[in-house]
Amino acid sequence: MRALVSLLVIAVAFGAAWFIPPRLGLDLSGGTQIVLETQDGPDGTPASAENTDQVVEVLRQRIDRLGVAEATMSRSGENRIIVELPGVQDPAEAAQIVGQTAQLSFHPVLGVGQAGGQGVQAPGDFANAPEGEADEARAPQDTEEAPAEEGAEDGEGGEGAEGGEGDTEMTDEELQELLSGMGGGQGQQPGQTGPSAENPEDVVVTLPDSDGTNLQLGETAIKGDRVSSADAALDSVNRAQWTVNVSFRGEGRDQWRQLTADAACYPQGDPRRRVAIVLDNQIISAPEVNPEIGCEVGMSGGQTTITSPTFTRESANELAVLIEGGSLPLPVTEVQRQTVGPTLGAEAIQASAIAAVLGIAFTALYITLVYRLVGFLASLALAFYTLIAYGALVALGATLTLPGLAGFVLAIGMAIDANVLIFERAREEYQRQQAVYQANRASGMKEGDDGDKTGGALARRRRRAVPPSLEKSFVEGTGKAWSAVLDTNVTTLIAAGLLFFLASGTVQGFGVTLSIGTIVSMFSALVIARVFVEWAVRRAVIRKHPAISGLDRIGPVRTWLVEKSPDIMKHRAKALIVAGVLVVAALAAPFVQNVNLGVEFTGGRVLEYEITGDQQVSVDEARALVSGLGFPGSDTAVVQEAGDGDISVRTGQLSDTDAASITDALAEETGGVEVVSDELIGPSMGDELRNRALIALGAALALQMIYLAWRFRWSFGVSTMLSLAFNMLLVIGLFIWLGKPIDGVFLAAILSVIGFTVNDTVVVFDRVRDEWARDDKSSFTEIANRAIINTLPRTVNTTVGGWIILGFLTFLGGSSLQDFSIAMLIGLTTGVASTVFVAVPLAAWLQQWDRTPPPHVIKERKAKQRVAAKAAREADDGAVV
Repeated sequence: MRALVSLLVIAVAFGAAWFIPPRLGLDLSGGTQIVLETQDGPDGTPASAENTDQVVEVLRQRIDRLGVAEATMSRSGENRIIVELPGVQDPAEAAQIVGQTAQLSFHPVLGVGQAGGQGVQAPGDFANAPEGEADEARAPQDTEEAPAEEGAEDGEGGEGAEGGEGDTEMTDEELQELLSGMGGGQGQQPGQTGPSAENPEDVVVTLPDSDGTNLQLGETAIKGDRVSSADAALDSVNRAQWTVNVSFRGEGRDQWRQLTADAACYPQGDPRRRVAIVLDNQIISAPEVNPEIGCEVGMSGGQTTITSPTFTRESANELAVLIEGGSLPLPVTEVQRQTVGPTLGAEAIQASAIAAVLGIAFTALYITLVYRLVGFLASLALAFYTLIAYGALVALGATLTLPGLAGFVLAIGMAIDANVLIFERAREEYQRQQAVYQANRASGMKEGDDGDKTGGALARRRRRAVPPSLEKSFVEGTGKAWSAVLDTNVTTLIAAGLLFFLASGTVQGFGVTLSIGTIVSMFSALVIARVFVEWAVRRAVIRKHPAISGLDRIGPVRTWLVEKSPDIMKHRAKALIVAGVLVVAALAAPFVQNVNLGVEFTGGRVLEYEITGDQQVSVDEARALVSGLGFPGSDTAVVQEAGDGDISVRTGQLSDTDAASITDALAEETGGVEVVSDELIGPSMGDELRNRALIALGAALALQMIYLAWRFRWSFGVSTMLSLAFNMLLVIGLFIWLGKPIDGVFLAAILSVIGFTVNDTVVVFDRVRDEWARDDKSSFTEIANRAIINTLPRTVNTTVGGWIILGFLTFLGGSSLQDFSIAMLIGLTTGVASTVFVAVPLAAWLQQWDRTPPPHVIKERKAKQRVAAKAAREADDGAVV
């Protein structure tokens, strides 16, 4: 049955891996991710999930109009929106148009106000340009593509001209030009003068147009949601000038007719003959009503065409996108932005793939050397584990991120842990059977085997000395290791779950891959590896030569430890003193050394450059270059080497203009640079991520303590929590002393260290419980000492597997994964020490207050309950009253 289940799962995983392409995060595929946060509207509209979903739909329409392929948008939480733009490497202008609130409205112009004020105008918008150049609102002209209706005098017209070349795919340069952020028009004449509003009380707002003329605007005549479509198209007459055709729907058609009818009553050149189109309190266009439109008649087609001799394809299309997109129901702010070049992601995938292959190969070699045949079969199961875990990732549609790749590769090394636990227990069981067999032979019993059918099982056992069985040893070892396997995987899942729910962005991908890897590793060890091993130990050649299996004897290291039986617990007081000194040193680190908090926790911007020119630049030269640019915070910018000769620049809040100046300066100095990554975190996002990181660490300690207190004893849970806190402080303190960054990836490493370190503690305490249940004479310290000695080889073997994987990630994973791997290496190593020298000594000290019945008392109580239940069943005569 297990074989059939294994075969089915492997077949499904192979199909998923073969036919379903992986969903790569932008940090691997290249592109831009923008995180927006909706705010409560000025009219009191709440930033609820429902209203945020409406914002997502408006943004989706804008992005679709921009022509960005495979762009995705989704709501995250109550009021966050994640926008992913694959392939967009210069996101500054895209971020501006995506995040623009676009509160669109149409207003009558009541007059001209006092000179002064500031305004920002869309490119090419000469709303009040010199005569002959002003924008103009008119009815659509007769064309073959869009025949006009009769009645030019009253302004009725047919459909506007079709958009032409604007639908072609845009280059990055064209996209940047298209999205150029509402910059002011150039070459414009000084502002006009004109009459002021007849009734100043009717003036709602005074805003400058493109040339600085302050226009007094009346109440909103048409809201943006009344616009049905807006298209950029070439002029229908000579196909030489770009225009914007606008159509209204519903009551907007009548509102437009009335608005233009009122404006047409003023003479040509009078500012009151204009209609102001306002976007986010800025006049983006103020066309004058066409001379053909009569007073009190207006444009009655529900359509209009905005013309300007300064329109280009880009500026006309931009205006159409903003008009048709309409207003966002809520204002939004950009809280995070990340841009990754495609080469960085490709290199990360290649490095992680090499690390995975080499990690599997060397881990398989090590396990085979230690456990011989069963180790080799476990390595085969490990290969199938890799296939199943990858198939599960792509089948579930999980996004594979850079930290997620690290989690996937790391889980390969950790997947062997369950097999190691089972093999060590199977070796013990085989030795027990061997001792019983030799004692029976020494007492004169004849040799027999499990195939002897004479008499009952009890009779055969009395008459025959049954030799040890590899199959029975493996099955019994699996059963005895089950509780430790379960507990270690549950504690790892707790850490992975916290990463998924409390982390953000790419670090969540680490939690996903770690969770999937942990679950699949259990299936690999308990089902696939068991099928392989049980099949192998049934072979006649293996039964005849059990040494081939690797289960016939205890390993030499463990044999030496058992024979020498070092009294580790004798030095528990000294160990706790040393641990206390290390904690003090770790706590002193932030007071002595500057804490290098990552941009995720502080807010700011990090740009990483690859030098593509002929001239190299040192870190000191780059630092002086950046400092001399003079932007706010340039003198405190952190410039350092990143990877192989690359330059990383980290600043506080930095505008896109200042970021471009850094790029230009480095390019001029070196002959050329390429931005391989650009990450921006707003201050509010930084505060939130920092708080969530602290919550995640506290929750990890608390949940591990609660689970272990429930599974074991409260003293075990408390001692484990204190041991984990010690290990966590040790790693954090060492990183601070070394000046390493404390960022989101480091948070993933710390939580993983907690999850994997608690595995060691669980294995030791599980063995303590097992030994204590069989021994009611020895003291707790003696039992704990034996448990440490018996489990130490397993801990070493599992840790070595982790070292192999992390070593390859450190040297092959690049700068993006190097610090993660270093933190994990330190944490796994100190985790072994914290279990032996902190967790177990603390548990021994806490026993004087722990009144929970010992395991042997609980075992005797359960045995008496079973006997009493059996006696009650036998005394029952079955009568029913």
